[in-house]
Amino acid sequence: MKNKNTIVVLTVVITILCLYYLSITFFSRGIQQDALDYATNEAGIVDQTKKQAYLDSIWKEPVLEILGASFTYEDIKKTELNLGLDLQGGMHVTLEVSPVEIIKGLSSNSQDPDFLAALDQANELQRNSQESFASLFETAYNNISPGGKLSRIFANAANKGRISFESSNSDVMGIIEEEVDNAIDRAFQILRTRVDRFGTSQPNIQRLGASGRIQIELPGVDNPQRVRKLLQGVAKLEFWEVWNANEIQQTIFDINQTLIKVEKAAKDNASTNLSTELTPSNEQANDLASQIAAGDTTATADSLDVTNVNSIFLTLMKPDQYGNMLYALRDTGKINRVLKSEEIQKVIPRTTRFLWDVKPVKDTEDLVLYAVKIPRNGESSLTGEVITDARLSIDERGQPAVSMQMSSIGAKQWKKMTGDNIGRRLAATLDNYVYTAPTVQVEIANGNTQISGSFTNEEAIDLSNILKAGSLPAPTRIVEEAVVGPTLGKEAQAQGIKSILIGLAIVVVFMMFYYSKGGLVANVALLFNVFFILGILANLGAALTLPGIAGIVLTIGMSIDANVLIFERIREELRNDVPLLQAISSGYQKAYSSIIDANVTTFLTGVILYWLGQGPVKGFAVTLMIGIICSFFSAVFITRVIITQMTKKGNESKISFDTPFTKGWLTNLNIDFLGKRRMAYLTSGIIIAVGVTIMATSGLKLGVDFKGGRSYVVQFDEPMVASDIKTNLAGGIFSEDGVEVKTYNSSNVLKITTSYMVEDESQEADAIVQKTLTDGLATATGKNFVDGTTDLQSGQFTINGSAKVGATIADDIKNSSLKSFGLSIVAIFFYILIRFRRWQFSLGAIVALVHDALIVLSAFAIAGLFGINFEVDQVFIGALLTIMGYSINDTVVVFDRIRENLQLKGSRDLIGTFNSSINSTISRTLITSMTTLIVVLILFLFGGEVLRGFSFAFLIGILIGTYSSVFVATPIVVDLTKKTLGAAADKERDTARAKASAKAAASANQ
Repeated sequence: MKNKNTIVVLTVVITILCLYYLSITFFSRGIQQDALDYATNEAGIVDQTKKQAYLDSIWKEPVLEILGASFTYEDIKKTELNLGLDLQGGMHVTLEVSPVEIIKGLSSNSQDPDFLAALDQANELQRNSQESFASLFETAYNNISPGGKLSRIFANAANKGRISFESSNSDVMGIIEEEVDNAIDRAFQILRTRVDRFGTSQPNIQRLGASGRIQIELPGVDNPQRVRKLLQGVAKLEFWEVWNANEIQQTIFDINQTLIKVEKAAKDNASTNLSTELTPSNEQANDLASQIAAGDTTATADSLDVTNVNSIFLTLMKPDQYGNMLYALRDTGKINRVLKSEEIQKVIPRTTRFLWDVKPVKDTEDLVLYAVKIPRNGESSLTGEVITDARLSIDERGQPAVSMQMSSIGAKQWKKMTGDNIGRRLAATLDNYVYTAPTVQVEIANGNTQISGSFTNEEAIDLSNILKAGSLPAPTRIVEEAVVGPTLGKEAQAQGIKSILIGLAIVVVFMMFYYSKGGLVANVALLFNVFFILGILANLGAALTLPGIAGIVLTIGMSIDANVLIFERIREELRNDVPLLQAISSGYQKAYSSIIDANVTTFLTGVILYWLGQGPVKGFAVTLMIGIICSFFSAVFITRVIITQMTKKGNESKISFDTPFTKGWLTNLNIDFLGKRRMAYLTSGIIIAVGVTIMATSGLKLGVDFKGGRSYVVQFDEPMVASDIKTNLAGGIFSEDGVEVKTYNSSNVLKITTSYMVEDESQEADAIVQKTLTDGLATATGKNFVDGTTDLQSGQFTINGSAKVGATIADDIKNSSLKSFGLSIVAIFFYILIRFRRWQFSLGAIVALVHDALIVLSAFAIAGLFGINFEVDQVFIGALLTIMGYSINDTVVVFDRIRENLQLKGSRDLIGTFNSSINSTISRTLITSMTTLIVVLILFLFGGEVLRGFSFAFLIGILIGTYSSVFVATPIVVDLTKKTLGAAADKERDTARAKASAKAAASANQ
């Protein structure tokens, strides 16, 4: 064997590197277990803060020494094999930076109606478009104001020197696009700083192309609400003067009088503008007009004399001894609607703005409403941009606070502001919420100040980190979110490990049974393959996810394919009485082209999945591509080295590739496969027709990442009937929006998905949907909801995990999935065309792939009729594309044998040649299909609910892929054009014979 020493050296080097990285991973797991033991109390409850504090304490400390080199825990975490969120728990968030606010700021908050209308229209267009927001805005503005000049909107003091009234629209749009892109970059850097200071191990943050989205992964997070607050807050710190009670008295009186008039009109005619303004679509019972019309005296008195009756604004107010305006937390929504209404906005002076306190008054459910003084320019005279440092401190009451240091410019402004307001209150606001509003006692000259309130230590630390990182250039919103609880993560780990071990064991036993010592060699290569995959993943710093484990399980089945091809070729040569060494050499040589083609086509689908896929699909694609490379190296080169070593004695060596039980299996077959092609066409056509009809009438069950919405994994203290829960929930507030409930992994865990409030991606909507769901479940089951527990008591339920996908990103995922499918088809078509040099082979292969995809979709639709529902989601698309790669594997092997036989036999009996090629490769086709089918069946049974749809799709795909390579792809090549193909084959045969004769003559001359 050539290059034997090179392969041995390369194998040893890769093995040492893999051992190095995996040993570090093993050591890191030990440290994490120590931290877990340290943070677990006697009752078995883990204090996550204590655990993180333990890990933080050794972050920069040497914990491992190898060959004289010391490694800190930080170094170890950078080189270990990471686990994905689905295997350890945590939070995945996709944020979208709002370009609307950036463009508004660039226009100095222009109120031009065409400008505002264009922004609204661009917002709507973005829901179903891949274009940048700036481009959509330009299109919308040109539609609304043909010939309109953008320079009249954007030529202002802030843009002096860049935009003038003579600037063209294209020049203005260039600056807008640059500003939007720069703002997203700044937001990315600020969010990175916040995330790095959050205190979680190995956070991951990345920009998603030019979409304006930022993806963040935080392993081990156990407080999702804290993360949402940390990531979505703009952190715009401002300082305002606060109006005294006597200074705001006239404004309060004007609001009261105006509101009474409106209430009187609402009493007489419930369809006034204000009543419409005050009525939220899903809170009819709370709207003002309804209360008045019903004679609710808490909203207004019976007598509506405007001189002595208080409106809802004053009726709900609870003034305290300091003159503060207090309102019950439950009434803040009503007051907000009052203050935002058009009529009330007209009577509030431009110098006044109402802002809520960030927290209720201690030990109450009351919030303070402040009236702050607004300068003529509408901007605060002092903002967070002057803050140079912020840190946790303790105030005079011994409570956590945030101390800040200002720059020299800020210190001067602060000195003037405090000096001008001695004896008055100044409010420090963050994102329009008042954090503190103390009375100034003395002028503060050194630029030091403090924000105090009812902070917890955690809140004060978060606030100081946010202030240090700086404010975001624009608001962000969460368009996709997934929360995986630690319980689900541990279950996923156990299921994944079980799938790998069982699948590996069955394949090892089968290969030994079927191929004897040859099977033993294949098993050694298989173990090297799995070992290399894990080591390379660690080396690349990639994360092993649950779909990644599915990729490994799949690789176990598919990696056998190369050895099966080689061993079947060797057995074929031995049956023709070829000596052992020559049979081995010929087997490897003849199988090589088929192995290359099969691996390249599957690798192409992996590349496309990685390029266009998101989240779990990317993890699957990485593992699949690494697995293909490792399986090729181990199955072709490592096995060759081992077999060469085992055949040192030459043709007398004691190595066999069959057992007494399997000798002669699937040999000398003479089945007329092509004679049955019309029956196969009819059968496939009927199945596809039935499936398409069901899909057209009933549709497929789309996952939340394809249709948008929110899903929750809910654990109960006892088994639950999914259909009963669905009936109860669907009869309530979810009736119009739909709700899906299914058992998830075990009988006491349900996955509940709803599209209720899918268009609203705000934190408030998230809270409303979850509260509505938990209230509905409590009513339906009579149990109490307990948040964040892993130890349920009798009569309790909790939410173990959740996911949210906004309507916009759901459209993006669907579009990228369709693009993935289309690109895979094109890539495979051209690869087959290049390799086989005939379009008939390319078209036959593509028709077979489309046939396989339609059959799998039909199987999902038909299964749904019998109450077996699997979601069509990103992971399903990954399965579908991998099925295509697997199916083309089978097809390429048959095509390769057809090409070989056409070169040898010519085209005199074209159908006979094709049948002979199928018969001679059927043993490889069935053995590979059976081994892969076994491991996928194991994945289906033990891989857990997350991969159930994936493995079901693959089970169908393996069966159909095997069927289509024999009964669809090959017959179509025959039916497309027999004469053209035959003539080409005859020419190719003659050329091949001429080359062989020339080569033989040259050898004889030597």
